[in-house]
Amino acid sequence: MASDMNDYFNKKKGSSGGSNNNSGGGNFKPPRPPKIDFNFGGGKAGIFYFIGAIVLFLILAKPFVIITEGERGILATNGKYEAQALLPGLHFIIPVIQKVYVVDTKVRIINYADRIERSATAGSGIGVKPAITVLDKRGLPVGIELTVQYRLNAQFAAQTISNWGFSWEDKIINPVVRDIVRNVVGQYDAESLPTMRNTIADEIEIGIRKSVDSQTNTPVILQSIQLREIILPQKVKEQIERVQVAKQEVQRAEQEVQRAKQEAFKRAAEAEGLAEAVKIEAEGKASKIRIEADATAQANNVISESLTAQLLQLEQIKVQGQFNEALRVNRDAKIFLTPGGSTPNIWVDTKDPQKQSAIK
Repeated sequence: MASDMNDYFNKKKGSSGGSNNNSGGGNFKPPRPPKIDFNFGGGKAGIFYFIGAIVLFLILAKPFVIITEGERGILATNGKYEAQALLPGLHFIIPVIQKVYVVDTKVRIINYADRIERSATAGSGIGVKPAITVLDKRGLPVGIELTVQYRLNAQFAAQTISNWGFSWEDKIINPVVRDIVRNVVGQYDAESLPTMRNTIADEIEIGIRKSVDSQTNTPVILQSIQLREIILPQKVKEQIERVQVAKQEVQRAEQEVQRAKQEAFKRAAEAEGLAEAVKIEAEGKASKIRIEADATAQANNVISESLTAQLLQLEQIKVQGQFNEALRVNRDAKIFLTPGGSTPNIWVDTKDPQKQSAIK
């Protein structure tokens, strides 16, 4: 039975082959596929060709990505972002199926200013936007120039890109900054803005930080917010200048008054000091006279207490002796004795009226 079946299939095969073969031969053999020789003429050369093919495949397909420091990689598989960002280093991916988007996590800067700085070039991490125009409490236009430093939160970089997209800065930073600045500055008059600069800067920074930090997963980390300049309308500037000039005049007048008071106090102090010096000098002279008088009186008291009758008699004898000596020389001399025999006695030379002597 089996042999009959084989004969049947062989006949069918032969008949079909004969109908399709132009040569009309009964024994048809199907063509064999070409044989590929991977040796390429030799064993070592084949290895080199194989390695070259692999390198070419890696270059074209690029199944890897390198993340540098200050960056994070967002891995997307079939268009879906992975929850965890790729850290710096070498990472292998599946070509076509997977793709890595590299995002910058270094500090970035936005300058809100009317004057565009030359340093703000593309790719430098510095962005320039027009100064924020707001209305003060009375509806006057005021320009505010700010500098905001921030960076993408590397821990939640994948979630941030998934929720906000790659234009996350224009969705998180810019609208928040403009809204907070308008709300804060709108509470003040334009004239008071320069004097309230520090307070306004603090309120703007607190408001922006509170709004940004309240976002889910804290997508952005704020580094600093600096109020650079407050641009006032020209009329307001002129009014402030007039007020400043008036204040300066008042201060100058007050300084003159203070200087005059100081001069008056100085002259009064000098006069008082001079009067005090005269008083002290007069008191010194009076004290000197009083002391001298007291000393003289005390000396006289001592002398009077020391005089006795015997001492006076002795002095009288001495004086009398001197008169006696004088009479020996000039016998015409006149002698006047004081009553009671007290000294001194006075004598006059009659020979020479111009010559008079007093002996004590």
